[in-house]
Amino acid sequence: MVDDVGFGLLLDRQQCLALLRTASLGRVIFTHRAMPAVRPVRFTVVDDAVVFAVPAGSPLYAGARDAVVAFEADEFAADTGAGWYVSLLGRAAESGVTDFGDIACACPGPVRAGHRFLRVPAETISGHRIGCHAE
Repeated sequence: MVDDVGFGLLLDRQQCLALLRTASLGRVIFTHRAMPAVRPVRFTVVDDAVVFAVPAGSPLYAGARDAVVAFEADEFAADTGAGWYVSLLGRAAESGVTDFGDIACACPGPVRAGHRFLRVPAETISGHRIGCHAE
């Protein structure tokens, strides 16, 4: 189904989660010093949530933990303009993981001592598949 504002094919929840599982880099939108802030993160999808590692002393950790945040990931082919994007909203919480184990292996990129895992459940999720320029 094409949405009513011209952003392409509207995706359902399961399609959105499946596309998120194919990506490894997304953006967290959170509040820092009463202003919106955006940080790229490497992430993984666990059940219906995105999980990413963040330094415990960082503005992202301070601003996102126990707060409602937005998360977005996408993939586009520059030559055709085709691709997709998925956005979700949820309350970020520390995942409780203390032993990095399997989840650290699942999160791409470096995870160091002092990092904490934040989990953002997909309380609200939406996405669109974008066609090529000719469409």
